[in-house]
Amino acid sequence: MTQFATLPSTDKSLRVGDLVEVRSAEEILATLDERGEYENLPFMPEMLKFCGKRLTVDKVAHKLCDTISQTGMHKMENAVHLSESRCDGASHGGCEAACLIYWKVAWLKRVDTATPETPEAPSSPASVRLRLPLIEVNTKKDPGPAGETRYSCQTTEIIRAAPTCLPARDLGQYVSDVATGNVSVLQSIRGFLIMLFNRLQDISKRRLPTRLWFRDGLPWGFVKGRLVGPTPTEYLDLQPGEMVRIKTKEQIEATLNEKGLNRGMGFAEEMARYCGRTARVQGRVNRCLDEKTGKMLTMKNPCILLQDIVCAGADFGNCPRQAMTFWREIWLERV
Repeated sequence: MTQFATLPSTDKSLRVGDLVEVRSAEEILATLDERGEYENLPFMPEMLKFCGKRLTVDKVAHKLCDTISQTGMHKMENAVHLSESRCDGASHGGCEAACLIYWKVAWLKRVDTATPETPEAPSSPASVRLRLPLIEVNTKKDPGPAGETRYSCQTTEIIRAAPTCLPARDLGQYVSDVATGNVSVLQSIRGFLIMLFNRLQDISKRRLPTRLWFRDGLPWGFVKGRLVGPTPTEYLDLQPGEMVRIKTKEQIEATLNEKGLNRGMGFAEEMARYCGRTARVQGRVNRCLDEKTGKMLTMKNPCILLQDIVCAGADFGNCPRQAMTFWREIWLERV
């Protein structure tokens, strides 16, 4: 496996706002193993269209929150997120989750704004035949028990790419948050305090009687549903481009059960930060991959993506993943 020397293989070499150029497909192929991965992170077919393009570093992906097994924060090495580079799911069954792509530093080269941009040279037919099977075949796992198709992508394999847990008490992560430009000093301090508070809430729920719980033992944000039985739904037929207003936290809580779910979908504390804001509809989500199994899920009740409304990680240790948040139409109203 070949590595290139333009950038050292460390996430500390890049900061938010740096201009980089995605290497050619041939250069990136030379870094991949037989699974089409580099350091256990898949290079996906959806990423090919970015080869040769110049993008800015949006976040340094030195850590991430585990959304698969809920084991907390994990340490990621030598990776960044680039502006305007989300997965369109074209090679993964049309998944509509629009995840922000991870880019290994070895797949990028730093460029100066004064350096003229040179278009990527056309790939030779031989190189195309060589690289496409490698990365396309590995978009699928072995079929499931019922023979159903199962997919493999960066999200389903993310814990293999970042296996080391990062304890909340590890202060180095908060220093890195600031040093990389991911967040300000105040945002980093706030993130640490929220993580500490949530940890204390977890301990109190395990060790103290219910009457001594603070705010019902809820994590920061204090979202609490109270419904028993089926939760309500609403169909607005929202379409891309329409403007909506996110309802108040109290209105949304009235649609949630005691587990904080509406029709099986959770309303996270992070989402409550956007209550009352207006936003434009980016799209409707009818299908997305199950992160644990890789199976394609078809939603009985489609949800909505809103432009520039993402999980900012402020309540989750400043996780830089910026996952798109899924919104039930009952949580929104047309402006």
